[in-house]
Amino acid sequence: MEALHETKLKQLELKANQIRQDLIKMLLEAGSGHSAGPLGMADIFTALYFHVLKHDPKHAEWPARDRLVLSNGHICPIRYVAMAHAGYFPISELKTLRKLGTRLQGHPHRTSLPGLETTSGPLGSGLSQASGIALAFKMDNLPNRVYCAMSDGEHDAGQTWEAVMFAAKYKLNNLVGIIDRNNIQIDGYTEDIMPLDDLKNKYESFNWHVLEIDGHNIREFVDACAKAETIHEKPTVIIARTIPGKGVDFMENKFEWHGKPPNKEEADIALRELRTLQGQIEASHID
Repeated sequence: MEALHETKLKQLELKANQIRQDLIKMLLEAGSGHSAGPLGMADIFTALYFHVLKHDPKHAEWPARDRLVLSNGHICPIRYVAMAHAGYFPISELKTLRKLGTRLQGHPHRTSLPGLETTSGPLGSGLSQASGIALAFKMDNLPNRVYCAMSDGEHDAGQTWEAVMFAAKYKLNNLVGIIDRNNIQIDGYTEDIMPLDDLKNKYESFNWHVLEIDGHNIREFVDACAKAETIHEKPTVIIARTIPGKGVDFMENKFEWHGKPPNKEEADIALRELRTLQGQIEASHID
């Protein structure tokens, strides 16, 4: 993975902000969809598509590409926006989210859109799929890496822990889990619904290498992905502490925005905040 220089970091931070703005516009146009999780994962998906992943938008089925499995399929709006900005399809198509006949369904459908590796929706199944893909690569002696984005809430599902054991048993060092540790799910806060407690200790007890980061610090995330490449005896999980609704003050840390889109007035306020943030990002780096 190439080094992340200051100029590239600034470009990624600006891109993440542009992606958040397009996300708000897309959700407003659709009139449905999830806001909090996608906003919270904007920095990570920007880093994935514009720095970390080995991929080619013009050749979506390139055999040498890395695989990105989205287990928490409800945050697919942020993946769609990142993919559009990366060149998988026109940005104008974002306006079709959740509309009849669209390729941008409410949960990702693998055969509908180039660049999607799996169909997702039922929470808890993504890590099993990613582990199977990673094991196949190892059996074929291929260097491809597999990244699996997961929610913290889906760790309520037992299948997740079956996959955790499976990946550890087969020493899937080509697999990187990314947990969106935003502490919310649709009915409330994770520690009220089903306490997850210390996920770091849990994963370490299953023989995973664990890295904890600020999920809004792009450099920390890129460094964690680079570190994962040096771990040869076990899979790695990156626990990314994020703020649901990041960048939009009235949405931040409110579980009520888990599955709700903004109305016109709310979208206008959100976009004003994000445009102000754009200027702050531009002024925060010295090239």
